[in-house]
Amino acid sequence: MAASPDGMALTAADLVKTYSQGRGKPPLRALDGLTFSAEAGTVFGLLGPNGAGKSTTVKILSTLSRADAGTATVAGIDVRRYPARVRRAIGFVAQKQVSDPMDTGVENLVLAGELHGMSPRAAHARADELLDRFALTSAARRQVKTYSGGMARKLDVAIGLMHRPDVLFLDEPTTGLDPEARAEMWAEIERMSRDERMTVLLTTHYLDEADRLANRLAIVDGGRVVAEGTPEQLKSGLRGDAVVIEVRETGDIPAVLGRIAGVSALRGVAADGRTVRARADDGAAALPLALGELDAAGLAVASATVSRPSLDDVYLAHTGRSFTSAHRDAGPSPAEELQEVAS
Repeated sequence: MAASPDGMALTAADLVKTYSQGRGKPPLRALDGLTFSAEAGTVFGLLGPNGAGKSTTVKILSTLSRADAGTATVAGIDVRRYPARVRRAIGFVAQKQVSDPMDTGVENLVLAGELHGMSPRAAHARADELLDRFALTSAARRQVKTYSGGMARKLDVAIGLMHRPDVLFLDEPTTGLDPEARAEMWAEIERMSRDERMTVLLTTHYLDEADRLANRLAIVDGGRVVAEGTPEQLKSGLRGDAVVIEVRETGDIPAVLGRIAGVSALRGVAADGRTVRARADDGAAALPLALGELDAAGLAVASATVSRPSLDDVYLAHTGRSFTSAHRDAGPSPAEELQEVAS
């Protein structure tokens, strides 16, 4: 479990990264002073919508890209000065499938092991161990193109673990998986952290995934960390309750906001489509007041809830918009399709 002298397996300080958008267009600033640190033996989550800078961060930490400015270490190793050492210390599971669909599961694993310098005998032994762990033994000699999405994703993670890395990067590991395969992946990530004390950097745009898996997480927006802490710390940092009101007609939102503005028990009122969100010290008392105002104005309400703060509320508090709307509006990450500025 390699780490720097202060016990940190990952550090990023003031990372800046830009991408060229072509002639006549300003460069895209994918990272804008991103800073965080992760303790050894923990699951550290980078939570943000598409385009927030998560994948760019992983590429820099895994030496696939170089930052324009700033510093970073992985397993106590400077990524800019010693990239070859970093590569030996990490496992990397990208968003897209890394296994060869024409090879069998065991062939993919053995090849990965041999590329990391393992002998054929050691690689086969490790492959058998991982196939058993991920419940893939029965499919070991089938071509990967016959695997389900969940099976292929588990094989990708197994490939990243072949050489027993100190740090494992999981970039959006459950995107596209069905609920059962997603739950299985969650269980394996928890097991790796708990039983093997492996450091895992998890990037995700799923709020429930970050809440469930991350010992600590950083919320990323616009290439910067806007909040960092344990999921519970971040949620408890928002005083009071979350009040959510969904109206029936989007066109009613201006009138709804006007009426709710008169409810002094509510604060931080914001609208997203037909949904209005607010904070209250006592949500159970504030909600009837808000509904009374809307009813008096003849504004129809589809639903209304009071709950404890969620990570969506945390994101809203720090960025001024809900996580759901930010992810919906972002679309595919633009940085993925742009040519990098020469380092």
